[in-house]
Amino acid sequence: MSDHDATQQFLESLPELAAGQKFRFACHPGVPCFNACCSDLNLMLTPYDVLRLRRALGYSSREFIQNHAVVGMAPDTGFPLFRLRMCDDARKRCPFVSDKGCTVYPNRPAACRTYPLGRATRKDENGNVAERFFIVREPHCKGFEEHSDWASAEWLNDQGLAAYNACNDRYMGLLARQKERGCAIASGQTNMAALALYQLDNFLDFIKGTGVLDRLEMPEERKAAVLADEEARLDFAIDWLELVLFGSTDSITVKGR
Repeated sequence: MSDHDATQQFLESLPELAAGQKFRFACHPGVPCFNACCSDLNLMLTPYDVLRLRRALGYSSREFIQNHAVVGMAPDTGFPLFRLRMCDDARKRCPFVSDKGCTVYPNRPAACRTYPLGRATRKDENGNVAERFFIVREPHCKGFEEHSDWASAEWLNDQGLAAYNACNDRYMGLLARQKERGCAIASGQTNMAALALYQLDNFLDFIKGTGVLDRLEMPEERKAAVLADEEARLDFAIDWLELVLFGSTDSITVKGR
């Protein structure tokens, strides 16, 4: 079973938050369990998580991966898997947590932002992303005893998840498309995906060195954005991988085809 399937299965074992239903939660230094959830984590990092963290820390991709990532491979798709490397201490703390809280809070990963909700997604009959939300209530968490009430949409907005979910949903769609094939990509394609998705500075060098943009039908404005902006480059990376792996994508085509 893939990590994504295991996560979906875990979420569906939890209480589901009905549409319009509210939950009570708050996390701040005054909560007795403050920082308790920031240790001994198996925290997956999406490409957008890595983009935000690496840029906030001022690291190159190589530096971030060496210092903060554990890299593996999904057996069902062959895509690279990145996990956050925990501290080598008894508590296995997150490397970014301090006594005062998260030191990278404005750029914390999507999983941290979403908690205590779990978000499961699927494509509906029109091909749109349909969401379901679940309450992740851990025994140690005292945040549920606070007095702030939230609907799921209110929580996602408050935690700044729009950009994260938009990119992560595109990324998960890429993995789902490969999974439908019933096989994993080749090892060389795994390395290519790691470059395009998780090493946007090195991917820029690849784009410039190969002249790949010159061979694609794309608006010139988008080409300029890909070269100048990492968010635009990651969006392009997903399109490019779709084109390379599956021969087609809705947004770009090879010139002459």
